[in-house]
Amino acid sequence: MNGPGGRPHDAALRDLVLHVLDGVDETGVAPIVQAGHPALRAVATPVDGQLSSDELGRLLEVMHRTMRAAPGVGLAAPQLGLPLALAVVEDPGSPDGEASRVRERGPVPFRVLVNPSYEPLDEQRVSFYEGCLSVIGYQAVVPRARRVRLRCHDEHGAPVDEELSGWPARIVQHESDHLAGTLYLDRAQLRSLAASDQVGARWLVEPRPTTAAAVLGFPLD
Repeated sequence: MNGPGGRPHDAALRDLVLHVLDGVDETGVAPIVQAGHPALRAVATPVDGQLSSDELGRLLEVMHRTMRAAPGVGLAAPQLGLPLALAVVEDPGSPDGEASRVRERGPVPFRVLVNPSYEPLDEQRVSFYEGCLSVIGYQAVVPRARRVRLRCHDEHGAPVDEELSGWPARIVQHESDHLAGTLYLDRAQLRSLAASDQVGARWLVEPRPTTAAAVLGFPLD
């Protein structure tokens, strides 16, 4: 069996990871690439021994710090310019009790998703505003499955097969989509697209974007 970086493609990917790790700032945070970067439109390479345990651990630490510093509730490796099927998620939840109830948004502890995939568990979809750390300055309403089945491995190689609903399911869909070269805008109601300015920010206040749908003219599931 080849060790870390044994195949030519794997060696190039490992070198790219090490380059990112060497380029973090003094706080250990890496730059987040923005829409237009090729890594955000590539199908990520499955994690399959390209990195040593120490290298993978260092990368996950950088991803965790970068996600928190942004701040965000999820970060995929392509957002660091790395075409690797790896993501981290963590959500402290919302202080707005009504929004949390409507959006089914509870705290999500930090977790690692290695080679994740998901499938909807039924036909029910829900629509809420989303943003993305790689599309700074905008948000849009995205219809997504309310319930999904997540399959992946954790950072220790243990298999994960579980059902998620509400906001945790939305986060998993958003981050897993990154690994397929898909941005949230590809799934969004584009008439809902709003800048993160004083006008656009008001649409985020409502637990469900009913006023935005009426004013901007887009359907809600």
